[in-house]
Amino acid sequence: MSAMKVPLRRASSAPNPDGRMPLMEHIRELRNRILKAMLGILVGAIVGWIFYDPIWRVLQHPYCKIPQSNRLNGQCALTTTGILDPFVLRIKICVIIGLVLASPIWLYQLWAFVAPGLYKRERRWTYVFMAGSVPLFAMGAFLAYETLDKGLGILLGFTPEHVVPLVTITSYLSYAVAMLLIFGATFELPLFVVVLNLAGVLTHARIKKWRRTLLFGIFVFAAVATPSQDPFTMLALALPTVVLFEVAEVVAYIHDRRKAGRPDPYGDLSDDEASPLDMEDMEDLEDTPRH
Repeated sequence: MSAMKVPLRRASSAPNPDGRMPLMEHIRELRNRILKAMLGILVGAIVGWIFYDPIWRVLQHPYCKIPQSNRLNGQCALTTTGILDPFVLRIKICVIIGLVLASPIWLYQLWAFVAPGLYKRERRWTYVFMAGSVPLFAMGAFLAYETLDKGLGILLGFTPEHVVPLVTITSYLSYAVAMLLIFGATFELPLFVVVLNLAGVLTHARIKKWRRTLLFGIFVFAAVATPSQDPFTMLALALPTVVLFEVAEVVAYIHDRRKAGRPDPYGDLSDDEASPLDMEDMEDLEDTPRH
């Protein structure tokens, strides 16, 4: 008898209700997300290269507002000490503009990679953070831009008589970018307080207990973090941050009060009686993370 040939069947792919991914799929997805983010930054950098001249004039404007006695020959002119400095400066500015213009793209790519690993409730907190982080950072950066000339004027005001400081374009750009980033990032701190309160990690009672310590810490941080470390720049950073912190405390107070006013669905149950299932918790359990 001839051996019967049994046709081989391909194993059907097993169902994957949890949406889990193997390690290589994670790596491929991360690679694709990074490539898309880098492509967006590259396009933004090209736009920055095209509009480099007006962008540089905007960045240089605070330096032009300082007293003429602290400028070379009384003119709004920065200096350079290297042959490659102008080209490096242009590349730096284009990259910064690319990061700013492409921020919606790379933030979305970051969110798209992380979101499948979060529960529904955690996604809501992330929505709150992302919705508030962009305008707060923009407010901080705008305030830093408006106070750049004051800090520069105070620092260069210590120059001895008959001495003209030679401010290079590299040092000025480093100072300006540091101011923009520090102010923008500091304005995000009250948002972290709100998110932690919504998540139930930080209550209003604890915020109220630590208020004096937190306010003192804000002033210490402003004094240390500002590049110029002059009193005007420190107050320009600390005072608005204190106001935003007080707003965050009010939000936390309202949230905790509303949360305390809700009736406890298990308050009438005895210690020996089983509680009914919480449907919201069941939805979170069903919404298992893919990562």
